[in-house]
Amino acid sequence: MEYIVHTENLSKTFGKEVAVNGVELKIPKKEIYGFLGPNGAGKTTTIRMLLGLMKPTSGDIHIFGKDLKKDRIEILRKVGSLVENPSYYPHLTAYENLEAIRIILDVPPSRIHEVLEIVRLTEASNKKVKGFSLGMKQRLGIAAALLHNPELLILDEPTNGLDPSGIIEMRELIKSLPTKFGITVLISSHLLSEIDQMATTVGIVNKGKLIFQDSIDAMRLYAQQNVSLTVSDGEKACRSLLANGIKATYKNDHIELSDCSNEKVAQTVETLVHDGFSIYRVEEEKRSLEEIFLQMTRGEKWA
Repeated sequence: MEYIVHTENLSKTFGKEVAVNGVELKIPKKEIYGFLGPNGAGKTTTIRMLLGLMKPTSGDIHIFGKDLKKDRIEILRKVGSLVENPSYYPHLTAYENLEAIRIILDVPPSRIHEVLEIVRLTEASNKKVKGFSLGMKQRLGIAAALLHNPELLILDEPTNGLDPSGIIEMRELIKSLPTKFGITVLISSHLLSEIDQMATTVGIVNKGKLIFQDSIDAMRLYAQQNVSLTVSDGEKACRSLLANGIKATYKNDHIELSDCSNEKVAQTVETLVHDGFSIYRVEEEKRSLEEIFLQMTRGEKWA
């Protein structure tokens, strides 16, 4: 698989405090990578190192297959970013703000109209930014980050402080970038519900360490349902199921099934009744992604 971003043993310490500890990010091309973790977990510090704003204490960063230490300028020419709050001139219009950046980046004037259309601010292009809502300011920040046609866009908590309408607008905008424009997106957040609706790949960091990295679908597997049965003589009943080829475990006075399909549950009940066991209760339990996330970040067993 082709990785746009690949870090190896990336670490950052501030005195005796370890902010980032041996992080190995692997961000595939044209994916939305959700970088998740509680506040203070090391997300922003990692992002600052990826953008060359902070030097790692140790480890390596490769972006577009190049070493950030050796090819920093070449790499950053193809990277757009919005870290924390966007910078803008409140007394200027959206167009004038982008024009000031365009001149520095030396891109064609037509690009301003293109990025304003991408972030759906065309109708507000001649309005002064001081009158913008927070959501509009965030979208203007993304427009500025897209001016130079980046291949990688890094967004640090872009939905922070937005109202529900602004969050939905931001989410739809971000989801369109890989499919419409071929842009790989790294988005950090402490809200799993947001990442779940946008990301295709997830990395979870806690106390500076990367504790999970895989597709969002792989994470959802851990949230699959679990069926437990309360029966008479549970241990003996579990052995009976195993003898009949039904995978089951006995713990906490319950029988738990690994296959929770309707057919398997029906077969289990039929087998237990046939073998003379009384069934008191059949319950379906399903852990949410939020529960999985909280267990991960609390250091509890989750798999």
